[in-house]
Amino acid sequence: MQQLDGLAAIPAEEWNRLDRGDSPFLSHEFLYGLERLGCLDGHGWEAAHLVAYDHDVLVGAIPLYVKTNSYGEFVFDWSWADAYERAGGRYYPKLVSAIPFTPVRGPRLLTRGPTEVFTASIQEVLIAALIDRVQSSQLSSLHCLFPEEPEVDLLAAHGMLRRKGIQFHWRNRSYRDFADFLDGLSSKKRKQIRRERRRVQEQGIEIEILEGGRVSCAEWDTFYEFYCSTFHRRWGSPRFTREFFYVLGELLPRQTLLVMARRGRTPVAGAFAMLGKHTLYGRHWGCSEYIDNLHFELCYYQTIEYCIQNRLERMDAGVQGEHKLNRGFEPVATWSCHWIRQQGFRKAIEEFLRRETRGIDAYIAELNLHLPYKTVYGE
Repeated sequence: MQQLDGLAAIPAEEWNRLDRGDSPFLSHEFLYGLERLGCLDGHGWEAAHLVAYDHDVLVGAIPLYVKTNSYGEFVFDWSWADAYERAGGRYYPKLVSAIPFTPVRGPRLLTRGPTEVFTASIQEVLIAALIDRVQSSQLSSLHCLFPEEPEVDLLAAHGMLRRKGIQFHWRNRSYRDFADFLDGLSSKKRKQIRRERRRVQEQGIEIEILEGGRVSCAEWDTFYEFYCSTFHRRWGSPRFTREFFYVLGELLPRQTLLVMARRGRTPVAGAFAMLGKHTLYGRHWGCSEYIDNLHFELCYYQTIEYCIQNRLERMDAGVQGEHKLNRGFEPVATWSCHWIRQQGFRKAIEEFLRRETRGIDAYIAELNLHLPYKTVYGE
Protein backbone atom coordinates (compact mmCIF):
# COMPACT_ATOMS: atom_id res chain seq x y z
CA MET A 1 0.00 0.00 0.00
CA GLN A 2 1.33 3.43 -0.96
CA GLN A 3 0.21 7.01 -0.46
CA LEU A 4 0.64 9.39 -3.39
CA ASP A 5 0.52 13.17 -3.42
CA GLY A 6 -0.78 13.06 -7.01
CA LEU A 7 -1.31 10.81 -10.00
CA ALA A 8 1.76 11.90 -11.97
CA ALA A 9 3.59 8.67 -11.12
CA ILE A 10 0.81 6.41 -12.47
CA PRO A 11 0.36 6.09 -16.25
CA ALA A 12 -3.16 6.84 -17.44
CA GLU A 13 -3.64 3.43 -19.03
CA GLU A 14 -2.68 1.70 -15.77
CA TRP A 15 -5.06 3.76 -13.63
CA ASN A 16 -7.88 3.42 -16.16
CA ARG A 17 -7.75 -0.38 -15.95
CA LEU A 18 -9.31 -0.10 -12.50
CA ASP A 19 -13.06 -0.60 -12.37
CA ARG A 20 -14.46 2.93 -12.28
CA GLY A 21 -18.09 2.04 -12.90
CA ASP A 22 -20.05 4.51 -15.02
CA SER A 23 -18.08 7.56 -13.97
CA PRO A 24 -15.88 9.57 -16.36
CA PHE A 25 -14.86 11.67 -13.36
CA LEU A 26 -12.74 8.84 -11.95
CA SER A 27 -10.62 8.63 -15.08
CA HIS A 28 -6.94 9.51 -14.87
CA GLU A 29 -7.55 12.28 -17.39
CA PHE A 30 -10.09 14.01 -15.15
CA LEU A 31 -8.44 13.54 -11.74
CA TYR A 32 -4.89 14.22 -12.87
CA GLY A 33 -6.14 17.16 -14.93
CA LEU A 34 -7.50 18.72 -11.74
CA GLU A 35 -4.08 18.35 -10.12
CA ARG A 36 -1.76 19.53 -12.86
CA LEU A 37 -3.89 22.29 -14.35
CA GLY A 38 -4.39 24.34 -11.20
CA CYS A 39 -7.98 23.43 -10.31
CA LEU A 40 -7.14 22.41 -6.75
CA ASP A 41 -4.81 25.33 -6.01
CA GLY A 42 -6.09 27.57 -3.25
CA HIS A 43 -9.31 25.62 -2.71
CA GLY A 44 -8.25 23.40 0.20
CA TRP A 45 -7.76 20.08 -1.64
CA GLU A 46 -4.41 18.29 -1.24
CA ALA A 47 -4.09 14.92 -3.02
CA ALA A 48 -3.22 11.96 -0.77
CA HIS A 49 -4.39 8.98 -2.83
CA LEU A 50 -3.98 5.41 -1.56
CA VAL A 51 -2.94 2.75 -4.07
CA ALA A 52 -2.40 -1.01 -3.74
CA TYR A 53 -0.15 -3.20 -5.89
CA ASP A 54 0.10 -6.92 -6.43
CA HIS A 55 3.50 -7.83 -7.92
CA ASP A 56 3.88 -4.36 -9.46
CA VAL A 57 0.35 -4.43 -10.88
CA LEU A 58 -2.03 -1.72 -9.70
CA VAL A 59 -5.01 -3.57 -8.22
CA GLY A 60 -6.65 -0.98 -5.99
CA ALA A 61 -6.92 2.74 -5.30
CA ILE A 62 -8.88 5.33 -3.34
CA PRO A 63 -9.08 8.93 -4.59
CA LEU A 64 -8.24 10.73 -1.37
CA TYR A 65 -7.61 14.31 -0.29
CA VAL A 66 -6.56 16.14 2.84
CA LYS A 67 -9.06 19.00 3.25
CA THR A 68 -8.56 22.25 5.11
CA ASN A 69 -12.17 23.35 4.60
CA SER A 70 -15.46 21.87 3.41
CA TYR A 71 -15.84 23.72 0.11
CA GLY A 72 -16.58 21.75 -3.04
CA GLU A 73 -17.91 18.67 -1.24
CA PHE A 74 -21.72 19.13 -1.37
CA VAL A 75 -22.20 17.07 1.80
CA PHE A 76 -22.42 19.85 4.31
CA ASP A 77 -20.60 19.42 7.62
CA TRP A 78 -19.95 23.07 8.50
CA SER A 79 -22.07 22.73 11.66
CA TRP A 80 -20.06 19.64 12.66
CA ALA A 81 -16.82 21.58 12.28
CA ASP A 82 -18.19 24.47 14.30
CA ALA A 83 -19.38 22.21 17.14
CA TYR A 84 -16.11 20.25 17.14
CA GLU A 85 -13.99 23.38 17.42
CA ARG A 86 -16.24 25.06 20.02
CA ALA A 87 -15.66 21.94 22.14
CA GLY A 88 -11.92 22.56 21.89
CA GLY A 89 -11.04 20.19 19.05
CA ARG A 90 -9.46 20.80 15.67
CA TYR A 91 -11.77 19.62 12.87
CA TYR A 92 -9.49 20.57 9.98
CA PRO A 93 -7.56 19.08 8.34
CA LYS A 94 -9.72 16.04 7.62
CA LEU A 95 -9.58 13.24 5.04
CA VAL A 96 -12.08 13.11 2.18
CA SER A 97 -12.57 10.49 -0.52
CA ALA A 98 -14.47 12.28 -3.27
CA ILE A 99 -14.21 13.85 -6.70
CA PRO A 100 -13.38 17.51 -6.11
CA PHE A 101 -16.25 19.91 -6.89
CA THR A 102 -18.24 17.03 -8.41
CA PRO A 103 -21.20 15.62 -6.42
CA VAL A 104 -21.87 12.50 -8.49
CA ARG A 105 -22.28 8.91 -7.38
CA GLY A 106 -19.57 6.41 -8.23
CA PRO A 107 -17.20 3.85 -6.74
CA ARG A 108 -14.62 5.09 -4.28
CA LEU A 109 -12.88 1.74 -3.72
CA LEU A 110 -11.40 1.23 -7.18
CA THR A 111 -10.24 -2.32 -7.84
CA ARG A 112 -8.99 -4.61 -10.56
CA GLY A 113 -9.07 -8.34 -10.03
CA PRO A 114 -9.69 -11.66 -11.77
CA THR A 115 -12.34 -12.85 -9.27
CA GLU A 116 -14.94 -11.44 -6.89
CA VAL A 117 -13.03 -12.95 -3.97
CA PHE A 118 -9.86 -11.13 -5.02
CA THR A 119 -11.78 -7.88 -5.46
CA ALA A 120 -13.34 -8.22 -2.01
CA SER A 121 -9.92 -8.80 -0.46
CA ILE A 122 -8.54 -5.66 -2.12
CA GLN A 123 -11.49 -3.65 -0.83
CA GLU A 124 -10.76 -4.86 2.69
CA VAL A 125 -7.12 -3.85 2.36
CA LEU A 126 -8.11 -0.40 1.07
CA ILE A 127 -10.57 0.24 3.89
CA ALA A 128 -8.09 -0.88 6.54
CA ALA A 129 -5.44 1.43 5.08
CA LEU A 130 -7.94 4.28 4.91
CA ILE A 131 -8.89 4.05 8.58
CA ASP A 132 -5.26 3.54 9.62
CA ARG A 133 -4.39 6.70 7.70
CA VAL A 134 -6.81 8.89 9.63
CA GLN A 135 -5.89 7.31 12.98
CA SER A 136 -2.14 7.49 12.55
CA SER A 137 -2.33 11.10 11.38
CA GLN A 138 -4.50 12.08 14.35
CA LEU A 139 -6.99 13.70 11.99
CA SER A 140 -10.49 14.44 13.25
CA SER A 141 -12.42 12.50 10.66
CA LEU A 142 -12.73 10.67 7.37
CA HIS A 143 -15.51 11.29 4.85
CA CYS A 144 -16.40 9.16 1.83
CA LEU A 145 -18.77 11.17 -0.37
CA PHE A 146 -21.28 9.84 -2.92
CA PRO A 147 -20.11 6.18 -2.96
CA GLU A 148 -22.11 3.47 -4.67
CA GLU A 149 -24.64 1.78 -2.40
CA PRO A 150 -22.80 -1.58 -2.06
CA GLU A 151 -19.77 0.36 -0.82
CA VAL A 152 -21.94 2.15 1.73
CA ASP A 153 -22.83 -1.20 3.31
CA LEU A 154 -19.19 -2.26 3.27
CA LEU A 155 -17.93 0.96 4.83
CA ALA A 156 -20.68 0.87 7.46
CA ALA A 157 -19.59 -2.65 8.39
CA HIS A 158 -16.19 -1.13 9.25
CA GLY A 159 -17.66 1.42 11.63
CA MET A 160 -18.40 4.37 9.35
CA LEU A 161 -21.64 6.30 9.86
CA ARG A 162 -24.08 6.54 6.96
CA ARG A 163 -25.56 9.85 5.89
CA LYS A 164 -28.46 10.01 3.46
CA GLY A 165 -28.97 12.82 0.98
CA ILE A 166 -31.12 13.58 -2.05
CA GLN A 167 -30.68 14.56 -5.66
CA PHE A 168 -33.01 14.76 -8.66
CA HIS A 169 -32.31 12.53 -11.67
CA TRP A 170 -34.19 11.92 -14.89
CA ARG A 171 -34.85 8.28 -15.82
CA ASN A 172 -35.24 7.01 -19.38
CA ARG A 173 -38.27 4.72 -19.63
CA SER A 174 -37.29 3.55 -23.13
CA TYR A 175 -38.78 6.67 -24.72
CA ARG A 176 -38.86 6.77 -28.51
CA ASP A 177 -38.32 10.54 -28.62
CA PHE A 178 -38.94 13.70 -26.62
CA ALA A 179 -42.60 13.75 -27.63
CA ASP A 180 -43.00 10.26 -26.20
CA PHE A 181 -41.50 11.50 -22.92
CA LEU A 182 -43.94 14.43 -22.87
CA ASP A 183 -46.86 12.10 -23.51
CA GLY A 184 -46.13 10.41 -20.19
CA LEU A 185 -46.54 13.66 -18.23
CA SER A 186 -49.68 15.22 -16.87
CA SER A 187 -51.30 17.66 -19.28
CA LYS A 188 -50.36 20.66 -17.09
CA LYS A 189 -46.66 19.76 -17.03
CA ARG A 190 -46.69 18.84 -20.70
CA LYS A 191 -48.06 22.26 -21.63
CA GLN A 192 -45.58 24.00 -19.34
CA ILE A 193 -42.56 22.34 -21.00
CA ARG A 194 -43.86 23.00 -24.51
CA ARG A 195 -44.46 26.64 -23.60
CA GLU A 196 -40.93 27.00 -22.17
CA ARG A 197 -39.31 25.44 -25.24
CA ARG A 198 -41.42 27.54 -27.60
CA ARG A 199 -40.42 30.70 -25.75
CA VAL A 200 -36.73 29.94 -26.36
CA GLN A 201 -37.37 29.46 -30.08
CA GLU A 202 -39.33 32.70 -30.27
CA GLN A 203 -36.28 34.57 -29.00
CA GLY A 204 -34.27 33.42 -32.02
CA ILE A 205 -32.05 30.96 -30.16
CA GLU A 206 -30.29 28.14 -32.03
CA ILE A 207 -28.66 25.30 -30.09
CA GLU A 208 -25.90 22.86 -30.96
CA ILE A 209 -24.48 19.94 -28.98
CA LEU A 210 -20.78 19.37 -29.61
CA GLU A 211 -18.65 16.44 -28.52
CA GLY A 212 -15.36 17.50 -26.97
CA GLY A 213 -13.33 16.52 -30.01
CA ARG A 214 -15.28 19.03 -32.10
CA VAL A 215 -14.99 21.96 -29.68
CA SER A 216 -12.43 24.56 -30.71
CA CYS A 217 -10.28 26.48 -28.24
CA ALA A 218 -12.28 29.59 -29.16
CA GLU A 219 -15.53 27.83 -28.23
CA TRP A 220 -14.04 26.63 -24.94
CA ASP A 221 -12.90 30.21 -24.31
CA THR A 222 -16.44 31.46 -24.86
CA PHE A 223 -17.92 28.83 -22.58
CA TYR A 224 -15.27 29.54 -19.95
CA GLU A 225 -16.41 33.15 -19.77
CA PHE A 226 -19.99 31.95 -19.24
CA TYR A 227 -18.82 29.48 -16.59
CA CYS A 228 -16.81 32.15 -14.73
CA SER A 229 -19.72 34.60 -14.77
CA THR A 230 -21.93 32.06 -12.98
CA PHE A 231 -19.30 31.48 -10.29
CA HIS A 232 -18.63 35.17 -9.79
CA ARG A 233 -22.34 35.81 -9.29
CA ARG A 234 -22.99 32.91 -6.93
CA TRP A 235 -19.92 31.29 -5.36
CA GLY A 236 -16.81 33.41 -5.84
CA SER A 237 -13.78 32.20 -7.77
CA PRO A 238 -14.20 29.48 -10.42
CA ARG A 239 -12.86 26.01 -9.64
CA PHE A 240 -11.91 24.68 -13.07
CA THR A 241 -9.29 26.44 -15.17
CA ARG A 242 -9.54 27.28 -18.84
CA GLU A 243 -6.75 24.79 -19.61
CA PHE A 244 -8.66 22.04 -17.83
CA PHE A 245 -11.53 22.32 -20.31
CA TYR A 246 -9.09 22.30 -23.23
CA VAL A 247 -7.49 19.09 -21.96
CA LEU A 248 -10.80 17.34 -21.26
CA GLY A 249 -11.95 18.00 -24.80
CA GLU A 250 -8.68 16.68 -26.17
CA LEU A 251 -8.18 13.61 -23.95
CA LEU A 252 -11.84 12.65 -23.42
CA PRO A 253 -13.35 13.69 -26.77
CA ARG A 254 -16.31 11.28 -26.57
CA GLN A 255 -17.06 11.78 -22.88
CA THR A 256 -17.11 15.61 -22.96
CA LEU A 257 -20.12 17.55 -24.27
CA LEU A 258 -20.71 21.25 -24.80
CA VAL A 259 -24.23 22.56 -25.43
CA MET A 260 -23.96 26.01 -27.05
CA ALA A 261 -26.78 28.50 -27.61
CA ARG A 262 -26.44 31.25 -30.21
CA ARG A 263 -28.54 34.15 -31.39
CA GLY A 264 -27.44 34.53 -34.96
CA ARG A 265 -23.66 34.12 -34.86
CA THR A 266 -23.33 35.34 -31.30
CA PRO A 267 -22.96 32.77 -28.49
CA VAL A 268 -25.21 33.69 -25.58
CA ALA A 269 -25.03 30.64 -23.27
CA GLY A 270 -23.40 27.27 -22.83
CA ALA A 271 -23.70 24.12 -20.72
CA PHE A 272 -21.00 21.56 -20.00
CA ALA A 273 -21.77 17.86 -19.49
CA MET A 274 -19.90 14.58 -19.30
CA LEU A 275 -20.92 11.21 -20.60
CA GLY A 276 -20.66 7.90 -18.74
CA LYS A 277 -21.49 4.46 -20.06
CA HIS A 278 -25.16 4.78 -19.10
CA THR A 279 -25.53 8.27 -17.66
CA LEU A 280 -25.26 11.85 -18.86
CA TYR A 281 -23.92 14.17 -16.16
CA GLY A 282 -24.90 17.81 -16.48
CA ARG A 283 -22.28 19.90 -14.68
CA HIS A 284 -21.98 23.63 -15.34
CA TRP A 285 -23.70 26.38 -17.27
CA GLY A 286 -23.42 30.10 -17.85
CA CYS A 287 -24.75 32.90 -20.03
CA SER A 288 -23.95 36.41 -21.18
CA GLU A 289 -27.50 37.71 -20.71
CA TYR A 290 -30.79 36.56 -19.25
CA ILE A 291 -32.96 34.77 -21.80
CA ASP A 292 -36.27 33.44 -20.60
CA ASN A 293 -36.25 29.64 -20.02
CA LEU A 294 -32.86 29.15 -21.69
CA HIS A 295 -31.41 27.46 -18.60
CA PHE A 296 -34.15 24.84 -18.69
CA GLU A 297 -33.63 24.30 -22.42
CA LEU A 298 -29.85 23.82 -22.26
CA CYS A 299 -29.51 21.99 -18.96
CA TYR A 300 -32.64 19.82 -19.02
CA TYR A 301 -34.53 19.53 -22.29
CA GLN A 302 -31.56 19.31 -24.66
CA THR A 303 -29.82 16.80 -22.42
CA ILE A 304 -32.99 14.71 -21.99
CA GLU A 305 -33.30 14.59 -25.77
CA TYR A 306 -29.65 13.55 -26.01
CA CYS A 307 -30.25 10.72 -23.54
CA ILE A 308 -33.26 9.47 -25.48
CA GLN A 309 -31.47 9.63 -28.84
CA ASN A 310 -28.42 7.81 -27.46
CA ARG A 311 -30.37 5.34 -25.31
CA LEU A 312 -28.79 6.42 -22.07
CA GLU A 313 -30.46 5.25 -18.88
CA ARG A 314 -30.45 8.45 -16.87
CA MET A 315 -29.58 12.10 -16.58
CA ASP A 316 -27.85 13.43 -13.45
CA ALA A 317 -28.26 17.20 -13.46
CA GLY A 318 -26.41 17.85 -10.20
CA VAL A 319 -27.45 18.91 -6.71
CA GLN A 320 -30.45 20.90 -5.51
CA GLY A 321 -33.52 21.88 -7.44
CA GLU A 322 -37.11 20.94 -6.57
CA HIS A 323 -37.95 22.80 -9.79
CA LYS A 324 -36.55 19.75 -11.63
CA LEU A 325 -39.52 17.73 -10.38
CA ASN A 326 -41.90 19.58 -12.72
CA ARG A 327 -39.63 18.75 -15.64
CA GLY A 328 -39.60 14.98 -15.29
CA PHE A 329 -36.84 14.48 -12.73
CA GLU A 330 -37.37 12.23 -9.70
CA PRO A 331 -35.85 12.22 -6.21
CA VAL A 332 -33.08 9.67 -5.63
CA ALA A 333 -31.18 8.90 -2.47
CA THR A 334 -27.46 9.60 -2.22
CA TRP A 335 -25.09 8.50 0.51
CA SER A 336 -21.94 9.48 2.31
CA CYS A 337 -19.99 7.65 5.01
CA HIS A 338 -18.16 9.24 7.96
CA TRP A 339 -15.58 7.99 10.45
CA ILE A 340 -15.22 10.24 13.51
CA ARG A 341 -12.16 9.66 15.70
CA GLN A 342 -13.44 11.32 18.91
CA GLN A 343 -15.99 8.90 20.40
CA GLY A 344 -18.14 11.43 22.22
CA PHE A 345 -18.49 13.52 19.08
CA ARG A 346 -19.14 10.38 17.04
CA LYS A 347 -22.12 9.51 19.28
CA ALA A 348 -23.55 12.99 18.86
CA ILE A 349 -23.18 12.80 15.07
CA GLU A 350 -24.74 9.33 15.03
CA GLU A 351 -27.83 10.62 16.85
CA PHE A 352 -28.04 13.63 14.53
CA LEU A 353 -27.90 11.34 11.48
CA ARG A 354 -30.76 9.20 12.79
CA ARG A 355 -32.98 12.26 12.99
CA GLU A 356 -31.77 13.64 9.67
CA THR A 357 -32.38 10.34 7.87
CA ARG A 358 -35.97 10.22 9.07
CA GLY A 359 -36.44 13.72 7.68
CA ILE A 360 -34.88 12.82 4.33
CA ASP A 361 -37.06 9.70 4.05
CA ALA A 362 -40.19 11.74 4.74
CA TYR A 363 -39.11 14.39 2.22
CA ILE A 364 -38.54 11.81 -0.53
CA ALA A 365 -41.89 10.16 0.21
CA GLU A 366 -43.64 13.52 -0.03
CA LEU A 367 -41.91 14.40 -3.31
CA ASN A 368 -42.91 11.06 -4.80
CA LEU A 369 -46.54 12.04 -4.28
CA HIS A 370 -46.05 15.01 -6.64
CA LEU A 371 -44.26 13.49 -9.62
CA PRO A 372 -45.46 14.95 -12.93
CA TYR A 373 -46.27 11.61 -14.55
CA LYS A 374 -49.77 10.49 -15.52
CA THR A 375 -49.71 7.44 -13.24
CA VAL A 376 -49.30 9.81 -10.29
CA TYR A 377 -51.97 12.28 -11.38
CA GLY A 378 -54.43 9.64 -12.50
CA GLU A 379 -54.73 10.76 -16.10
